Amino acid sequence: YLRLMRLHQPAGTWLLYLPCTWSIGLAAAPGCLPDWRMLSLFGVGAVLMRGAGCTINDMWDRDYDRQVARTASRPLAAGDISTFQSLVFLGGQLSLALCVLLCLNYYSIILGAASLSLVITYPLMKRITYWPQLVLGLTFNWGALLGWSAIKGSCEWSVCLPLYFAGVMWTLVYDTIYAHQDKRDDIMIGVKSTALQFKEDTKQWLSGFSLAMLLSLCMAGMNCNQTFPYYSAVAAVGAHLAHQIYTLDIDKPEDCWKKFASNRTVGILLFLGIVLGNL
Repeated sequence: YLRLMRLHQPAGTWLLYLPCTWSIGLAAAPGCLPDWRMLSLFGVGAVLMRGAGCTINDMWDRDYDRQVARTASRPLAAGDISTFQSLVFLGGQLSLALCVLLCLNYYSIILGAASLSLVITYPLMKRITYWPQLVLGLTFNWGALLGWSAIKGSCEWSVCLPLYFAGVMWTLVYDTIYAHQDKRDDIMIGVKSTALQFKEDTKQWLSGFSLAMLLSLCMAGMNCNQTFPYYSAVAAVGAHLAHQIYTLDIDKPEDCWKKFASNRTVGILLFLGIVLGNL
């Protein structure tokens, strides 16, 4: 069950959690540290919802996963757990996540519940469109909206929307890199991804997404009066992404994984910049 919720691969949990920390950090009053209680609550929520997302993903994809070398050993694909057991486990994870959500204000409860449709439908997108990474971005960065509303009681759209858009662009960068690991298997079984859409033009697309992310972060910062440390962190994020894209070898799965996992550093750099900027 722990393998089903990918507890042994925390990179995805970090990538879900970090946009929440950005939003909570930006919502803190000038001169103040972020609300540690909210950071803790969203941390628990990120573990549960990422686990639930993985469970849903594996339930939809168990037949595909058996045909891909990297995913064939997943519990459902390998037959270690039945579909019914996974469904019961999913119910448990979502129930606990609901308990976390109910600790927030009414606006945030409704906003958080609205993301469930994205969580459930995302795994189907790779059958329909070459842009499942975009839908993942819309799903994974919901915390950029929710973190602010949990602190302030509602969203300040001039800050939250650029932050959310920046997160979506970031997801398109790291998940396209991730998708290049499986492109040969994906072609064989008929699964779509941005990696197959962009092919040899991947680096140009990733550069465009990175630029859009950085501009959106600057807009979010300006709209909530951020200070020099914040923009220094945005510059550091830009340098990290530039190095990541320049040195990426899309034909080496191990390099793609290494670059994908390094995006945790991107998120932490930005969070530190937000905290120092506030102080």
